[in-house]
Amino acid sequence: MKNNLVGKKHIFTLCLLALSVSSFSKDYLISTPKTSFLFSAEKGQKSKIQYYGTRIDDIKDVYNSGLNVNYESYPAFGLDCIKEKAIAVTHNDGNMSLDLFVNDVVTENIDGCEITKIIMKDSLYPVDVIQYFKNYNGTDVISTWVEIKNQGKKPVTLYQFASAYMFMPRGENWINHLHGDWASEHMMEEERLTNGQKCIVNRYALDNTTTSNPSFMLSMDGKLKEKTGLVMGGVLSWTGNYKIQFNAQNSYLNIIAGISEENSHYILDGKQTLVTPEFAMTYSTEGKGGVSRAFHKWARKYKLNRGGETRDILLNSWEGVYFKVNQETMEQMMSDFSDMGGELFVMDDGWFGNKYPRNNDRSSLGDWDVCKEKLPQGIQGLIDYAKSKNIKFGIWIEPEMTNTKSELFEKHPDWVLQVKGRELTKGRGGSQVVLDLTNPDVQDFVFGVVDNLMTNYPEIAYMKWDDNSSLMDYGSCYLPKNKQSNLYVDYQIGLEKVLKRIREKYPNLVMQACAGGGGRVNYGMLPYFDEFWTSDNTDALQRIYMQWGVSGYYPAIAMASHVSADRNHQTGRTTPLKFRFDVAMSGRLGMEIQPKNMSDKDKAFAKRAIAAYKGIREIVQFGDLYRLVSPYDDKGLASLMYVSENKTKAVFYAYKLEHLRNMNIPNVQMDGLDPNKKYRLKDLTPVNENKPCWLNERVISGKMLMEQGLPLKSLLGGEYSSLVVELSEVETN
Repeated sequence: MKNNLVGKKHIFTLCLLALSVSSFSKDYLISTPKTSFLFSAEKGQKSKIQYYGTRIDDIKDVYNSGLNVNYESYPAFGLDCIKEKAIAVTHNDGNMSLDLFVNDVVTENIDGCEITKIIMKDSLYPVDVIQYFKNYNGTDVISTWVEIKNQGKKPVTLYQFASAYMFMPRGENWINHLHGDWASEHMMEEERLTNGQKCIVNRYALDNTTTSNPSFMLSMDGKLKEKTGLVMGGVLSWTGNYKIQFNAQNSYLNIIAGISEENSHYILDGKQTLVTPEFAMTYSTEGKGGVSRAFHKWARKYKLNRGGETRDILLNSWEGVYFKVNQETMEQMMSDFSDMGGELFVMDDGWFGNKYPRNNDRSSLGDWDVCKEKLPQGIQGLIDYAKSKNIKFGIWIEPEMTNTKSELFEKHPDWVLQVKGRELTKGRGGSQVVLDLTNPDVQDFVFGVVDNLMTNYPEIAYMKWDDNSSLMDYGSCYLPKNKQSNLYVDYQIGLEKVLKRIREKYPNLVMQACAGGGGRVNYGMLPYFDEFWTSDNTDALQRIYMQWGVSGYYPAIAMASHVSADRNHQTGRTTPLKFRFDVAMSGRLGMEIQPKNMSDKDKAFAKRAIAAYKGIREIVQFGDLYRLVSPYDDKGLASLMYVSENKTKAVFYAYKLEHLRNMNIPNVQMDGLDPNKKYRLKDLTPVNENKPCWLNERVISGKMLMEQGLPLKSLLGGEYSSLVVELSEVETN
């Protein structure tokens, strides 16, 4: 059976219909509107990376200027072992070498995107490596991955199998990356890249962005800046263990990105193929902002499920009631949210289990039957009530997990990942364990969780897919004893098979990727999901920092951002409702609150804020992001804005992060506007509807707003004050 990691099977089924061109000119140039990638390849020789950077129209410019790096595009271990390698294998006879030579170069056009394949073969052993480069039409993103084919009859062991191997200019390089922990995910880190080795890694296997994120920005010319500078950006489309390695010496800098090989040597049987995850890259002359906008456009067009459709404003029940789900409370929450203008209600954890009712996190996962005691009218009763209130209905699931206290575990203890002869390691609540998705029967079960719900209740509009555990016990009852080391990889292959089946059958079901909060914010999951849960921490102040980090690589349309209670449940901080709404309105707006605990005044404000967001939703979810003042710059301020593609509309945000007497608050210059246009400004969320800020209804030129900016000192008040302003083009004669 052929294993397939990141959904590339379609390449082969469409190849028969695609235009295929084989040639052997020495140089191959892949260009986007603003970037170019150049490699050289001749039959019987090594393929070489020559250049990656700003767009070139004449390859002679690269060679004449001496900018060509001339390094192998996918070097193998075994011969000339000095530098780092992209692949390392052991053949069945014990030989540990691989010597890859170009056999062919093929260019295809599939779905409007140009795909170039470098087909490499070993001179002695039946191992082929096909290196892919994909030019995503209409974007400035190029991706790469490899297929490793064992064409022989005997198994080959892969000890390293990177997706990408890149050389970049060595100079004063700085990197931007994300790091954190539960409830503080996606915090931005920036540091100078000194000589030696720097790795961005995760070994959690499932919630792979709880700590680091498989993404980075790399500057070529000093400290990273928002608007200017030469910056490369990279993201790895993988939701399991990964490693992005920077090897910096005085004379060179290379980047190796892919699945972490630690405890994952992969047994590749005869006639079997392994496909590595896709590594996507872009290059900007407009600093970090240019990298972000390139990835956002690419994501919406190619890498996010239904990335061209607006997202609903939802209320999730979790922080409102936690496990105390019942018919009366769900109806009350739906009614209150509908009155505020909400569009979708999501019933979170606590709705299932009869033998073992789900009243806490210590039981019931796997028993996906409706708790009759809590919901006597069942899910259909809730759907019918939601319809009567003109809102949609959604539901929470955690299908990859079970509890040791569950009917599922009692029936199928062998479906759980475990080390034979050893006691189970249990996660959340001291009872949670992970199902073995290498097993086709388990894959059918997990698919069935979604399929059964949708078959019985086809009007379910949304599912929150959670994962509250890492892969703890490294052992599979399904995998043979000689392939236990395939577990980290084969789990993800099994998960992807399930997600593909779900998307093929239910393409319009909105799904959120959640993993104990922000543990699955990656482009391995997003092709199957419409959004991600950014963090379990809903504190508006800390969310500014986390959402800022996320925005470097992921678009606002995918970033779920919710308004929670006055006194935040994670930090205990109390912030004004306006501040909480103004922060949440910079992503996909939602609420995480029990509405009956809100005052009438707060409900009235929420209704106005929700209506205001509906008016700017398309700008936020599809516009170009410009980050203006970073919360990480220690100015006590953060500011950003979104601008529509035609520059006729924009939304500006400003947040006060601290409050000091006689505090110095600089003017903030906007960005991305048309300097020749005039814009009317509208205060969207004034505390008093009849007392907007003094800017309201003023008309100002784009030139003035970008060059001189706004005097925020007169617009922001005390602690946790904030401002959201809509800009609309004013027609002039």
